Amino acid sequence: MDYLSRLKRSLALLATCSGAMLAFATPSPAQDTFKLGIVTFLSGPAAESFGVPASKGAQFVIDELNKGAAPAPYQKVGFGGMKIEPVVIDENGGATKQVQELRNLYQRDNVDAVIGYIGSGDCLAVAPIAEELKKLLLLFDCGTPRIFEEAKYNYVFRTAAHATMDNVALIRYMKSRNIKMGAFSAINQDYAWGQDSRADFIAAAAQLYPDAKLNADLLPKFGAGQYGTEISALVGAGSDVVYSSLWGGDLQAFLLQSVPRGLSKRSQLVLSAADHVLPPLGEKMPDGVIIGARGAYGLMSQKSPLNDWFFQGYEKVNGVYPVQAAYRITQSILGLKNAIEKAMEKNGGKKPTTDEIITALTGSEWQSPGGLIQMKNGDGHQAIQPIAISRTKYDPAKKRVELIDIQLFPAECVNPPPGVKSVDWIKGGMAGAKCN
Repeated sequence: MDYLSRLKRSLALLATCSGAMLAFATPSPAQDTFKLGIVTFLSGPAAESFGVPASKGAQFVIDELNKGAAPAPYQKVGFGGMKIEPVVIDENGGATKQVQELRNLYQRDNVDAVIGYIGSGDCLAVAPIAEELKKLLLLFDCGTPRIFEEAKYNYVFRTAAHATMDNVALIRYMKSRNIKMGAFSAINQDYAWGQDSRADFIAAAAQLYPDAKLNADLLPKFGAGQYGTEISALVGAGSDVVYSSLWGGDLQAFLLQSVPRGLSKRSQLVLSAADHVLPPLGEKMPDGVIIGARGAYGLMSQKSPLNDWFFQGYEKVNGVYPVQAAYRITQSILGLKNAIEKAMEKNGGKKPTTDEIITALTGSEWQSPGGLIQMKNGDGHQAIQPIAISRTKYDPAKKRVELIDIQLFPAECVNPPPGVKSVDWIKGGMAGAKCN
């Protein structure tokens, strides 16, 4: 073999080897991982009935996605072939602590995105931090409408509807079933969630029950635990309806302390977010209470292949059916998956940048076990969704609280339209609502 021939062969071998090395050195999307921060209450009074179910929901869904075991359209492994690597953080400890924990997730743990936060005060505190750091944050639960009504964000999304939906749906449900409300009382936690829920319920009541009078109007602190004074005031007020947005351990404590004193027999209890306390309370939950679940979730969910997979799979793994927090974090994970895979369709299958995911998630919509999620408000960063309301009825044969008289409300019946603040929409007569 002459020199020229040997040179040509050497170059050909080098080219072959280089190509192999490049192909080996450049990982395919399937070899990448997506590091996902998860923040939910793992300790404290909000953990048992709310934070831990959310954590278990996230664990179930991530395990299923990483195995490629979810139903269509979510059957692709992980996020577009990338295995999901969760980093789970406890939300307990207050807003100041959560601000530092969020910085740690992005800067120390190098997560690609964070899904988290149940407390409205925590959401209001951490949203500006994600924006400052230019990192992707999906709020999966917190209810205050103020997140996108008082600020604009590019890196922050909320993948569930806010509290206005819960309270407008409650009032519509009560009116459609001729619930008497000549006078009503209210008890809500004294922070963003409780104050905003109270304002929406009172405003919506003024529209459909214009003659109703507000009696006792109580705002105990978050985590109070003892409600003797408040229950005395509510019993003494003798209102037709007692409304509350209490949740978690606070709601459990309030019900356990108020039922022996006959509050649920004296007044119609109306609770905006109560489905999550039904499993732990069992027969101690009074019959006939009107409750919401902050969506069409759990025992109020609609049958579909996606819901069957989630409800039955979660129940099999955890020994209890899923409630609202588990549904809400699931729809957030599926929304992120949907956006990532849309972005990868456009960039040739590479792991997408934060900006590419933001573009795909803004204004998007996707199916979840609780129904269709649409990012229609907050310039495409705030979700709307359908919701169901029902009444409680303990079933001694099944040894659990069943939900009866379930009524489903379409998303555009109970959520404000784009560009309109919630309270303004309610006080304006909820113009443009599509309820049929």
